[in-house]
Amino acid sequence: METGVVLLRWTQYAASFVLPGGALFAIYALPASGPASAGTLEWTRRLLAWVAALLVLASIAGLLLQTAVVAGSLGAAFDPSILVSVLTEMAMGAASLVRALAAALAFLLLLVLRPGRGAWIAAAVLGAVATASMAWMGHGAATEGAAGGLHLLADIVHLIAAAVWVGALAFFVMLAGDARRGEDRRAAFHVALAGFSGLGSGLVAALVASGLVNGWFLVGPSGWPGLVETPYGRLLALKLVLFAAMVALAAANRFRLTPALRVALADPAKAGATVDALRRSLLLEFGAGLAVLGLVAWLGRLAPITAQ
Repeated sequence: METGVVLLRWTQYAASFVLPGGALFAIYALPASGPASAGTLEWTRRLLAWVAALLVLASIAGLLLQTAVVAGSLGAAFDPSILVSVLTEMAMGAASLVRALAAALAFLLLLVLRPGRGAWIAAAVLGAVATASMAWMGHGAATEGAAGGLHLLADIVHLIAAAVWVGALAFFVMLAGDARRGEDRRAAFHVALAGFSGLGSGLVAALVASGLVNGWFLVGPSGWPGLVETPYGRLLALKLVLFAAMVALAAANRFRLTPALRVALADPAKAGATVDALRRSLLLEFGAGLAVLGLVAWLGRLAPITAQ
């Protein structure tokens, strides 16, 4: 059951990141109107709606499976009295319920509302609630005392910043496919890439700062030397390596491939090759991001080295 719990946690992280991050991307990075606007692109609402539906299912399944782990048997997950106890007495239960409800409401609004700014704002807000609720399933909610609020806040900032990045990557991968369909799509793809550059730097800074705060609480200055000797430490080290790879790929996209696309827009043959190179790089960056989320889901089930 433990493997199932980790896989469902990973699914919830991925879905709860793409939902608000993608919806925000539709607001700040895509044109308000025209053939490349989020409302015109046929996949935008469909992608967000499917992600919201996936988050509902994964949240409910995760709640049931984690209840089974807590109770010691799979059948206990369907015992109403045990479920009520988990929902009312455990942060994990309440957080799962909030996440499922937020995702369900986002799904319904995406189906009912006309594609446009209102739908994206609703999806972004509800997705942010779902993302923040993941903090109550991690180590950030376990810190006691006056410092607990700071640790939880840092965890939420870390999650939201990661969601904006990962959600943007999901949309960039889709836009790269669209960019093969015409000059206007390639131009919109370039505008989105250039517009995200400054925001991306801020997201990296927020992730590093909040990550350092989390590291202080979970590992502490004295814990770093022996960190790689523990399973938690080795997974954390791998997470940092993958994060560094994502930063390196993002830097290559910003300083090499995006300027190359701007130059190549006048030549359809060169532009196509540059778009393909960007798509490969973005797929690698998005894949590394999903791998990081898998490690986060696993790390949340391991005991960290607590600062003394």
